[in-house]
Amino acid sequence: MGFHEIRFPANLSFGSVGGPERRTEIVALTNGFEQRNTPWAHSRRRYDAGLGLRSLDDVAALIAFFEARGGQLHGFRWKDWADFKSCAPSREPAQDDQLIGQGDGRQTEFALSKAYASGPGAYRRPVLKPVRGTIRVAVGGVGKVETVDFTLDETSGIVTFATPPEHGAEVTAGFEFDVPVRFDTDRIAVSVASFQAGDLPAVPVVEVRL
Repeated sequence: MGFHEIRFPANLSFGSVGGPERRTEIVALTNGFEQRNTPWAHSRRRYDAGLGLRSLDDVAALIAFFEARGGQLHGFRWKDWADFKSCAPSREPAQDDQLIGQGDGRQTEFALSKAYASGPGAYRRPVLKPVRGTIRVAVGGVGKVETVDFTLDETSGIVTFATPPEHGAEVTAGFEFDVPVRFDTDRIAVSVASFQAGDLPAVPVVEVRL
């Protein structure tokens, strides 16, 4: 699958609507009880990029981006303004935001992830598209320096250490990240008259698995 390492204009995604989607299969039993199961290990996010358009210049920027991606052909990065940090939206990423692994004295590669927890439930989301310049990493509570102590693959979210973290040392990280998505349509229909009257085009965007 083709993927372009370029972000959809953040000023256009700011006004979008969207969020996580789950798939749950529910079977109603004859005794009135239910059996619930899901074939998805991870949630999938959907957005509507059309709701962020505020002017005809925005429409032109959207069409240019759409054409350059070949419609649904190539994926791209998307900033989800409601969830783009390893911490709370009001804070700045810190080196101890997320536990991404534990050293064993041999392993050098660790994948970025973000934990979501509420009550007895918890979910760990893989982070595949971190944002350059925002990564903070620590081993055993000691901050590490990028390009000296570790490197980051911004296309996969893999942190690689120059020296394996020692056995039992917690590996933590803080970061900003994008969502890998594609357009969920091969057609954009825009009427200038309707747009100026407040009728915004529907431009669905859906998260992709990489």
